[in-house]
Amino acid sequence: MSIIDKINETLQGVQDMHAANMEELEALRIKYLSKKGIISGLMNDFREVAADQKREVGMKINELKTQVQDKINALKDQFDNMDNVDDDIDLTRTAYPAALGTRHPLTIVKNEIIDIFGHMGFKLAEGPEVEDDLHVYTKLNFAADHPARDMQDTFFVEQNENVIKNIILRSHTSSVQARVMEQTQPPIRVICPGRVYRNEAISARAHCFFHQVEGLYIDKGVSFTDLKQVLLTFAREMFGNDTKIRLRPSYFPFTEPSAEMDISCNICGGKGCGFCKHTGWVEILGCGMVDPNVLESCGIDSKIYTGYAFGMGIERIANLKYQVSDLRLFSENDVRFLREFEAAY
Repeated sequence: MSIIDKINETLQGVQDMHAANMEELEALRIKYLSKKGIISGLMNDFREVAADQKREVGMKINELKTQVQDKINALKDQFDNMDNVDDDIDLTRTAYPAALGTRHPLTIVKNEIIDIFGHMGFKLAEGPEVEDDLHVYTKLNFAADHPARDMQDTFFVEQNENVIKNIILRSHTSSVQARVMEQTQPPIRVICPGRVYRNEAISARAHCFFHQVEGLYIDKGVSFTDLKQVLLTFAREMFGNDTKIRLRPSYFPFTEPSAEMDISCNICGGKGCGFCKHTGWVEILGCGMVDPNVLESCGIDSKIYTGYAFGMGIERIANLKYQVSDLRLFSENDVRFLREFEAAY
């Protein structure tokens, strides 16, 4: 048998090589790679090979040695991994159950608000959090010198001399309403949830970012009475059938007339307690009829159409619903706090 035939036969044996334990693996190593092993024997035979065949035979022997070493290393790694397996573990047992998470309390409240208004015909609308001054303020009838434009309240991303081109983090989701009115002709009935940003000191009652839900309805013949009935329906769906509401005159640049809405305290039932400061009422949102200037700036004929708008803080509703006294708890990701809402939805 020629040396080439011996090498090929040995290569075939390497492909079928296996070992049941480390002792058998060491025996294989000695058989092939020791000083008296098969490869050393082939190297001795290599001396007798004709000069014109030495190149081919030498490459074959090197190939054989590499494959033997790779195969032994692979078997060794297999045994090392088996050594790391705990013999007490039953590998046929089903996996440990993964701990299920839960929706964040703000998400729970937001979804409930969206569902309530969705049943009244409001569709969902969303917009960018990084906005321009045009949609956050100008189209919503904010004067050029309005305090809300001050850098103490608004986060500016890019500020230019021309105030209309300022890029900011939106301070309310009314910017989504402005975009919807630009792109859609009445009838319009939308609900706009989202995160907003204001440059405020963080405390138990305030934060530099929070969440809002705003609503907009524009059509022919829309009145303040329609607004009041929608808000009463929402309050009773959210806080219970015995909930009462009251509307107090207020001011917002984008609505006229404007009002703030209170609900009867859901903790004391309107009798007066520390939560409602013994008044029996708790403020939850602002609202009003859309100012004609806003309609016109967004391309809607104010002589034909009227509408109302309202907005509320999701954190405020969550505070009332779950009696959470510190706003910071909603954003600190304390697992102990979040687990309290596992059964909410």
